[in-house]
Amino acid sequence: MQAQRNCPPPHPSPSRPALKLPDGACDTHCHVFGPAAKYPFSQARAYTPEDAPVERLQALHDLLGISKAVYVQASCHGFDNSAMLDAIALNPADRRGVCIVPADIDQAALVQLDRRGVRGARLNFMARLSAAPDRDAATQLAKRIAALGWHLVVHFDPEVLPDLSSWLAALPLPVVIDHMGRLSASDADGPEMRILLRLLENDNVWCKISGAERSSLTGAPWHDVLPIAHGILDVAPHRVLWGTDWPHPVLDREMPDDGKLVDLISNLIPDAQMQQVLVDNPKRLYGFA
Repeated sequence: MQAQRNCPPPHPSPSRPALKLPDGACDTHCHVFGPAAKYPFSQARAYTPEDAPVERLQALHDLLGISKAVYVQASCHGFDNSAMLDAIALNPADRRGVCIVPADIDQAALVQLDRRGVRGARLNFMARLSAAPDRDAATQLAKRIAALGWHLVVHFDPEVLPDLSSWLAALPLPVVIDHMGRLSASDADGPEMRILLRLLENDNVWCKISGAERSSLTGAPWHDVLPIAHGILDVAPHRVLWGTDWPHPVLDREMPDDGKLVDLISNLIPDAQMQQVLVDNPKRLYGFA
């Protein structure tokens, strides 16, 4: 399939945040793209990003005060997890990965991914990015990765949440919902928000309070998304994660200053929960020392 669109590059000169993050703070959702000359993009991709190599991401993390990270495989690299795996290998103690794999991958290959720092697999239910995975095959994959102590990351359009929620709650492993379920700020009092909060009452369901720049209707400083994040934290503070989503692929608006996104944490997460969300929760889920 021909790539459908090109993505703009991330912010060229992000600011140093005013907020000092706690020691051991983890970015649980960031991507490594290319460089395409070394790590070609999938021919079946729905978008083509600019190169966003690990060296540039590491420089950003140094600027932001982030010491641990989880590299999440994105659909533009398809099932080729090489760029992510090589990035983990540069700092295996403080880096983990979430892969995208075919449902019929053999168990020996999953074990090898585990040895290289992968701790989860990602499923996309975003119609504009890829076809939805077969539910039965995804259930079998979930059972197989559960045996490795992994979790399942799910990325979906909010309108499919009513159909997915019962299935996700019944899966035999931790399930991590990307980007606040991709809810818009206008959904804070809507039916999908209520379904999301009920889903988070299940002990196996986690949620990332990331993607404020996607959910906001007003733009920076993105305060209109705070009710969604606070609702999630009220229900399951011990199962909430945060991430930058750098380099913000497929974003249909001005690229955010990642320093300002870090400063949003002052409003996003109460001081009493900052250590838990930024350090303790990712340490528990990803097995950081």
